[in-house]
This record gives sequence, C-alpha cells and structure tokens, in this order.
Amino acid sequence: MAALDGPRRAPRSGGPARQLVVLCHGLGADGNALIDLAPVLAQGLPDAAFVFPHAAEPYEETPEFGRQWFSMADHTPAVLEAGVRRAAPLLGQFIDAELVRLNLSATDCALLGFSQGAMMVLHAGLRHGTPLGAVLAFSGALLGTAGLEREITGHTPVLLVHGELDDVVPIDRSRDAERALRAAGVPVESLWCPGLDHSIDEAGMTAAIGFLRRAFAV
Repeated sequence: MAALDGPRRAPRSGGPARQLVVLCHGLGADGNALIDLAPVLAQGLPDAAFVFPHAAEPYEETPEFGRQWFSMADHTPAVLEAGVRRAAPLLGQFIDAELVRLNLSATDCALLGFSQGAMMVLHAGLRHGTPLGAVLAFSGALLGTAGLEREITGHTPVLLVHGELDDVVPIDRSRDAERALRAAGVPVESLWCPGLDHSIDEAGMTAAIGFLRRAFAV
C-alpha cells in the first residue's frame, strides 16, 4: 500500500513550525475536506503546521473521488476493529515522516479527526510508538476498547466533541469512548453540542483551540 500524502499548510507566523496538527477526514471525503479548519486553528496556534492526509483506500461507494481509511460496509464491531488496526500503521508512519520533515518531537504533534477520521486518531494516536501531544475526535467512536489499557503507549490527553443530534454516528459512541478512556487512565475532556448534527461548529472549534493551546503549553 502506498504511503499517505495530502495537502499541507505552513505556520501562519511565517516562521519554522513549533507544532504539527494532522487532520484526518471522514468516510468518502479526502484530505481537502478539513482544510478550512486550518486558518481557524491557526488563530490560536500561529506556529503550527497543518497536514491533511488522504486515506489510502478508494471509497467503496464513490471510488472515483472519495477515500476511506477502512471499509465500513460491515458494521460488525470485530470487522471495524480489524479495519482500523490495518490502517493505523500507515498513519503512524506518515506522522513520523512529517515530524522528521519539520524537526519536531512526538509531543509537538496533535491528531484531529472527524467521523471515521476520529475513529482513526483515537486508535492510532493512543498507540503511537512515542506518545503524542494531543488527540481530538469529532463525531467519532473508539474501536477496540478491550485491549486499550494494555496497548496505549502513554496518557495522551483526548478531547471528544459530538453533536447531540448526530444521526450518522450517535453521540452515545463518544460517551462510551469517554468512559473507556477514563477507565484506561487517559485524560479526557468532552463537549456535547446541543442542536448539532454530524458536523463541526464554532463551539467545537473554540474548544479545540483551547485544548491544543493547553496541550502544547502555548
């Protein structure tokens, strides 16, 4: 399977990157889907570089333009867990390559994911070979909770954001994730957004900026 790649945005400050934020898109989209989040996050992180990898697989329903991190044609929990486990090493290799490119350490890196991308960052981010600085999951779910406590490599702080009216990934998936992460000793913050469907709103972005600034001690 080919190495991941995608759009990149340099720090707003114009200087060298002091942090790296990797943003992982949802099912059927590609790296371009989250590009508009970069200038918003950069308001609070002017020295951060942003990168938006395209998932490795063509999306099964629209392979001509969509991408997927793993198949979700079968929603059986064991099948979904197997899918995220296959996809995670490729994301991990991409993160390591970007850190080398920017001369940064793992604790200078945050992963942000939406929907299926949130499933990816929750799995890969907490199991990365060297603990990362932060993981932010919007409208996602935590797959493979049974082995979490023994598999995590550190206690990377996590922010969970989810709309209460999400009818694509129910908010209960994030509430379940919150309980499992706390049980594994992972520091967790959560924001449940009233009236929000399967999307990201201003309240979520404000929470993300504050969370990242604290994680990076900006």
